[in-house]
Amino acid sequence: MEIEAIRAGKIKQLSGANLDDEDLSGSQLEQINLAGASLVGTNLSRANLNGARLDGAKLLCAQLVSADVRANCLGANLMQANLTGADLRGSNLRGANLMGANLTQVSFAGAFLSGANLMGVNLQGVDFRGADLRGANLNSANLKGADLSQADLQGASLCDANFEEADLRGANLGGANLTGANLLCAELDEVNVNGATLERTCVVGTSLDSSY
Repeated sequence: MEIEAIRAGKIKQLSGANLDDEDLSGSQLEQINLAGASLVGTNLSRANLNGARLDGAKLLCAQLVSADVRANCLGANLMQANLTGADLRGSNLRGANLMGANLTQVSFAGAFLSGANLMGVNLQGVDFRGADLRGANLNSANLKGADLSQADLQGASLCDANFEEADLRGANLGGANLTGANLLCAELDEVNVNGATLERTCVVGTSLDSSY
């Protein structure tokens, strides 16, 4: 495999390629086709993947620190990946697996995460403004202080999730399962909770406090 040519952005068709454990840090990979590729343990930190195809790619334990991942990651496996400071604004992460991923200081603003698996992930302070999280699995996730304003969480599974002091203004929680969730002091102005399950949900200090 011509790694230097890949790093320089000279090779764009790599669907199904095996690039496990390669060092592609800082590479110019805009519009590259890595659909179905294996990138297990690959170092993609600071790489430019804007517009790339990563649908179905295996990115287990990959390093994507400060990378531009505004890409198509439909169904990608990002378990245990390090995405610290990555830019995922507007990315297609439908059905992606992000369990165990490091998402510190990540921006998911406007991203498509319907059906994604974020179970148990630490999402404290993460930017989800306007994101599509319909049907996503956020059970036991830590969303303390996260910005979910205008986010669509319709039908999402949010059991035992921590939304303490999170911003959910204008969010759609219709039909979501919030059993055992912690919404302590969360901002819930104009939030839609029609059909949501709020059994054992803590709403102390919120606009729902007097209703439930």
